[in-house]
Amino acid sequence: MLYGCAARCTGEQERGATTVPDAEDLTARARIRDAAIKHIGEHGFERATIRDIAESAGVSLGLVRHHYGSKQALREACDEHLIKTMRRLHARAETPPGALNPVAVMGPYRQYLARALTEGWAAPVFDEMVAAGERWLAAADKTRPDPPDVDPRSRSALMAAMALSVVVLYDDVSRGMGVDLATPEGEAKLLRAILDIYSHPVLTPEEAAATRQVLDRGRPA
Repeated sequence: MLYGCAARCTGEQERGATTVPDAEDLTARARIRDAAIKHIGEHGFERATIRDIAESAGVSLGLVRHHYGSKQALREACDEHLIKTMRRLHARAETPPGALNPVAVMGPYRQYLARALTEGWAAPVFDEMVAAGERWLAAADKTRPDPPDVDPRSRSALMAAMALSVVVLYDDVSRGMGVDLATPEGEAKLLRAILDIYSHPVLTPEEAAATRQVLDRGRPA
C-alpha cells in the first residue's frame, strides 16, 4: 500500500535522507539535486543560490554548472526527480492517489512542493498527480454501480488540488486538527480523516440526484 511506502520515506527523512533513494543517489549530481530541493524548499527559487547549493552538496560551483548549466535547469531536474519518485510510489499503490495522506506521500519534498505551488511552477508535478488519479478513476468507474457524472480527468484534477492544499496549508491543518501532521499520530489522524471523507459521502444518493437535477435545469443550452 502506498501509505506504507510513503511512511517509510518520511522515516528516511527523519534519519537524515533528503529524498527517496534510487540508483543515482550516491553521485555528485544527486547530491547537488538533493541540496537544491532542500534550499529551494527553505528559501524559494529566487532566493536560493547556486553557490549555497554547491556548498551544501560539498562540490564546486563549477561542478554544479557542469552538471546542470543553470539554476532553472537544476530546478527542472528536481521536478523530474519528484515526478519519478511519485510514479514509483503510485505503481505500488492499492488506493486512489487522492485518498492518501499527502504529507506522508510528499515526505521530504513537502517544503519544495509548497514553494512550487505558491510560487507558480508546480505544473509538472500537478499534471503527474492528475494523470495517476485519472488512470485509477477510469479503472474504478468500470465497477461503479452508478455512471459518473463528470469525466475522470476533471475529478482527478480536483482530487489532486485537494490533496496538495494540505501541503500548502500544513500549519493551518495541523492547528485545526490539534496535532502535527508530520508526527506518526498526525499522519494516522489525517489518513483516517481522509478515508472517512472518501468512504462516507456527505450527501445521500437521493440528495445527489436531486442536486444534479437542479444543475441540469440551470445548465446553458
